[in-house]
Amino acid sequence: MKLAAIDIGSNAIRFQVIRAIRYSDTLSFKKLEYIRFPLRLGADVFKNGEIGSATLKRFDKLMQTFKLMLDLYEVQGYVGVATSAMREAKNAREVLQRTRDAFGLDVQIISGNQEAEILSKAIAPFLDGGMYLHIDVGGGSTELNFYENKNRSNSKSFQMGTVRRLTEGQKKEVFQQAEDWINAQRHAQGKSPLIAVGTGGNIRKLFQLSIFPKSGSITLSELCALQAYVGALSMEDRLNLLKLNPDRADVIIPAAEIYIEVMRRAQADRILVPNVGLKDGLLYQLYEKVSGEPIQKIEFLDQI
Repeated sequence: MKLAAIDIGSNAIRFQVIRAIRYSDTLSFKKLEYIRFPLRLGADVFKNGEIGSATLKRFDKLMQTFKLMLDLYEVQGYVGVATSAMREAKNAREVLQRTRDAFGLDVQIISGNQEAEILSKAIAPFLDGGMYLHIDVGGGSTELNFYENKNRSNSKSFQMGTVRRLTEGQKKEVFQQAEDWINAQRHAQGKSPLIAVGTGGNIRKLFQLSIFPKSGSITLSELCALQAYVGALSMEDRLNLLKLNPDRADVIIPAAEIYIEVMRRAQADRILVPNVGLKDGLLYQLYEKVSGEPIQKIEFLDQI
């Protein structure tokens, strides 16, 4: 069975095709295609309130490409979602209706809570019976989710992200809101040690730059050191020495600031970094819908 997911974010748009392989008691998702295109919808929306004409032309070309890829791979099912930038764009409905009419692609705008629910499908296999704070930093919003015994107990979306630039006063206010929410959850669920879980392209890149990337997690102090190291580099060095993509090089420090500040306020001294994201949760959810069977355990295979 071949399945595909389209994730229209504020900083980039992702497309993935997998083949689901069921053998004996093992379910595997083998990656057949993955495209990450740096179309920064949030740059238009968070400044002007809507997606501009130049960006729309590129968006249309990208949707046409995805439609061709779906046809070429002959997928049995696909799911397409849009997050923060589309939630706020005044012309979002018009854009997505045109996508349906022109290319036959159905893309749904999802809420922050729906985004958290989908992500939980992808990260739950990495958790044990402890208490976790999941931090997902996107271009336009940051989703915080509490987990206890592998179950998501509460979630909240905050309007801060790597593309959505805030003043220092605005950042302070949002971080305080996040701290108040975290404290309320800990008061309700007890004072057990809290471990952070980070998803998003920026935390994965910081994790790859860490000293022990195979350990599965990094400490808060190491994350602070990485932020200082990358922040001290010029944009040219980030591009050439660290070999970051241009659309990663200019947002990795704002992203690090969010992860670090949330961890500090949650008193979490370590963050797990599973190599999964919204697209993976979408595929897990889609598989369960198409196959009619819940996913208990899964392995993810790259192209061979």
